[in-house]
Amino acid sequence: MTERRAGIGRLTAAIVAIAAMLPYLTLKVLWLTGGSAGVTDPALMSDPAMVGLNAMTFGMDAVGLLLALAFTMRWGLRLPAWLVLLPLWVGTGLLSVVAVSAPIVVAVAGLEVFGGGVIEPWVYLMVYGGFIGQGIGLMTAFALYSRDRWPAVFTTPAGLAFPSPTRSFQRVVAWGALPVATAVGGVRLSRVFGAEAVSGVQEGFRGLLAIAGAAALVALVGRLGRGPFWRPLVVAWLGSGSLFGWGLYASVVMSVGGPLTTGAGTAGLVELFGMLTGLVMGMCGAFLLTERSGVRDVQPVQEPLEGDDRERDRRAADHGHR
Repeated sequence: MTERRAGIGRLTAAIVAIAAMLPYLTLKVLWLTGGSAGVTDPALMSDPAMVGLNAMTFGMDAVGLLLALAFTMRWGLRLPAWLVLLPLWVGTGLLSVVAVSAPIVVAVAGLEVFGGGVIEPWVYLMVYGGFIGQGIGLMTAFALYSRDRWPAVFTTPAGLAFPSPTRSFQRVVAWGALPVATAVGGVRLSRVFGAEAVSGVQEGFRGLLAIAGAAALVALVGRLGRGPFWRPLVVAWLGSGSLFGWGLYASVVMSVGGPLTTGAGTAGLVELFGMLTGLVMGMCGAFLLTERSGVRDVQPVQEPLEGDDRERDRRAADHGHR
């Protein structure tokens, strides 16, 4: 693959993502070093569970910052694929939910929805605003980075045939994940009615994303549709990443206990099944992308070539991975 310098679009998106991360990282540093900025109960930040969760979320955002830097540098194109895709899969699954649900919550319920707790309202505005900026910037930079590194993803059709030794296995996994993801998504959708604004909107979007992601994975494995490969891939990517990322986060919170523990019983089972289903979907997608990585970039527009025997022949313009 010929390394290309990052264009203005990729640079701008990465800068936006990094700028959106800095306030959140600064706040986490203050809390981890004993500060209580934006907290009405200073004892909250000294709770061992909160210290651990703050350290975990600081590390997650720091990884996102490093990836945003990688998207602007040539050495970022030389990173192993798994080192880029795995954290981006989890990160975009988490951020996509916030980026969509937070503006809807504010539009429906107003800013007062963030009041009345141990955390000051301005903290919620800064954090959620930062997450929206991170999500938009990071996903845009990643898309432009992927277009340069894996161009075939954006130029080949979803129904393109290619050698796949594990296709039968992928079909079993994809079709097996569909009913479980549908059940998990259905439970989330049922919680929308009667729930608070923040949790109701998030539950509804996560439910839709889970069902759509599982259906898109079935379409990818079955090579269904005539559109470009990247469209169902985006839906399957966000759906599976959301299931795994949010399920893992909720499972960690419930395991360590502390002030943020809210889920138990049925809610815990839904998160567990969501995490496991997302993991299985992600593994299936990894097999698919690994085998499809050998597919060459076939341009949709082909020019007819006429040979010496006057018989017309069409040849695909081949731009292989370098």
